[in-house]
Amino acid sequence: MISKRAQNLQPSATLKVTGRAKELKRQGKSIVSLSAGEPDFKTPKHICDAAIKAIEEGFHGYTMNPGTPELREAICAKLKRDNSLDYDPSQIICSNGAKQSVGFSILALIDPGDEVIIPAPYWVSYPEMVRLADGKSITIRTSFENNFKLTPEQLEEAITEKTKALILCSPSNPTGAQYTAKELEGLAEVLREHPQVYIISDEIYEYIVFEEEHVSILNVAPDLKDRVVLINGFSKGFAMTGWRLGYLAAHNDIVSAVSKIQSQETSAPSSISQKAGEAAYKGSLEEVEAMREQFKKRRDYLVNALNTLKGVSCFSPGGAFYVFPDISHYIGTKKQDGTPIGSSTDLCLYLLDEFGLALVPGDAFGEPNGIRLSYAASMNDLEEAMKRLKEGLASLT
Repeated sequence: MISKRAQNLQPSATLKVTGRAKELKRQGKSIVSLSAGEPDFKTPKHICDAAIKAIEEGFHGYTMNPGTPELREAICAKLKRDNSLDYDPSQIICSNGAKQSVGFSILALIDPGDEVIIPAPYWVSYPEMVRLADGKSITIRTSFENNFKLTPEQLEEAITEKTKALILCSPSNPTGAQYTAKELEGLAEVLREHPQVYIISDEIYEYIVFEEEHVSILNVAPDLKDRVVLINGFSKGFAMTGWRLGYLAAHNDIVSAVSKIQSQETSAPSSISQKAGEAAYKGSLEEVEAMREQFKKRRDYLVNALNTLKGVSCFSPGGAFYVFPDISHYIGTKKQDGTPIGSSTDLCLYLLDEFGLALVPGDAFGEPNGIRLSYAASMNDLEEAMKRLKEGLASLT
């Protein structure tokens, strides 16, 4: 009999939509997919060269469970250089992707019944990771008017004696919202009054920001350092999704706990990927900047195009490569055959099946009035997607 834990767990909605789109494409249908959170650029050459060199030199064995000393030293140097944060290599643990770092952090911190505050819209895996740890997700629905960012008042109201952690993601998946220093200071003021609450700060989209520089909560509240688990990785900024390499930086007690879990579940990430990660942080960021410029152009196009559509509103996100427009106007409309659109999921399934456009419903992220569009796609795909979206929405009555 399958365990209740596995039965209760929900599959990733983004992977589900992406998989369905790929299956329809295999069947010969014309599909434009803006569902995957994966850069459409190649990993920079100097990173690939470092990996090839590691293979040729026979760097094929297991490494230390927390990662090689050289990679952890490179991560510490990067945190100092880019974020003005001081960490020792003993406070770093490398993992098979930032997703694993988040999941293992939750397992290390959460006991059955502990509450974890998750602002919505949220990345689809956060609540399921909490569920896997037998914790309780306390979701806070943020507002479109505030660019889907958590306010200090909302945070204060949600904290109870059972609250053990807050998960904060900036820039955000799925909205692209980026917290300012002032906004983070407001949240920090609340958190100072509740010393039992840890902060899991997911900063995986750090390098993909546009108008404002990335700010970590630790930049405005260094006094909270012992309670912050900083999550980052290489997949988004360096187009290294398939390399499966992430890390966390935290107090030694947390790192020790995560290290024990990792030693039993997966052990260290790939030795070759670690050499690639080392090269990423030691090498030039020129290609990272070039990718960012392309993402900015795509964002501007998509935001402008969405705001020309009847009944659609979209703010311009500060980072990541997603937009999350409000499509509440179309909830309650009807398809051409009279079938009602009762949810954002209904809308996305309709657009996929009838117009070959793959988007992710806001329901999956805890916000029923939105949909997520990824602009980690070519400009040609974005233009075709907007044509199909306009046609699909116009067909509803």
